[in-house]
Amino acid sequence: MKHLIDPKIDCVFKALLGAEENRNLLVHFLNAVLALELKAPLADVEILNPYNEREFAHDKLSIVDVKARDSEGQLFQIEIQLVQYAQLVSRILYSWADIYSQQLQSGESYNKVKPTYSIWLLDDTLIATDQDYVRSYKMRDARGQTLFDHGGIWLFEIKKFHAQKVGSEEQRWLRFLKEGHQLDDILLPDWMFTKEMEQAMSTLKKFSDKERDYHEYQARQNYLRQQQAIQQELESAVTRTDQAHMETERALLETRNAIEAKERAMEETQRAMAERENALKERQDAFAEIARLKALLEHAGQIP
Repeated sequence: MKHLIDPKIDCVFKALLGAEENRNLLVHFLNAVLALELKAPLADVEILNPYNEREFAHDKLSIVDVKARDSEGQLFQIEIQLVQYAQLVSRILYSWADIYSQQLQSGESYNKVKPTYSIWLLDDTLIATDQDYVRSYKMRDARGQTLFDHGGIWLFEIKKFHAQKVGSEEQRWLRFLKEGHQLDDILLPDWMFTKEMEQAMSTLKKFSDKERDYHEYQARQNYLRQQQAIQQELESAVTRTDQAHMETERALLETRNAIEAKERAMEETQRAMAERENALKERQDAFAEIARLKALLEHAGQIP
């Protein structure tokens, strides 16, 4: 190839799994990542939003997914996400719910609802608490039971995938996505010698060798880099704002504590002054009582 191509760049990713000529790759990918979930391997699917080169002509799209439906009516969504941001989890759940809920037209029965599978390929780390590279989420009760098969959400964190040997077709796809930007069709590693991976490499080669397609790829790559830089700047700005807010809150708290301490000191001073005045008054009253008693004694001594 003239140039190395990253399969995670959205226009390349959608051409890989969302083009009609690569529909067999989409079927293979779905069977690979949902092998433990599907009741039977998929034989074919209908791509609901097929790849169209004109979609990427003006660099306006930053989110590109692949939607498909099988012969049973089950729905599949596959999305690649390169940038992490605060609302991503909400978007993932909302996207699944939106696709699931749009199955029924007005007046249609609920028995037409089919399982919906949402597969997210994340280039950045979403869950930092462990090193599991794949997670699946389904609607279950506290005992792990579900009322019906509704599909679910699958998250693949590509950076966490470190398998040195390919042990399954799922791992083959993940390794291709992770290392694809380093692959040259002349010197492919052994794990790439399958008909599906060779077909995938031919798609990358198309973006590499055709000048227009390569310029399209470069434009998308530059656009996504800019979006990532903007996102990082926004996150940094939010972090700085949060820190400034915390510092302001801390300063206000310190000021409030200082005022309260000063008020307590004034109260203690006033209490001490009141006690001193009371003690002085008691002393004066005692002297007055002594004087009164002394006067009475003197008066009593003058009486014959």
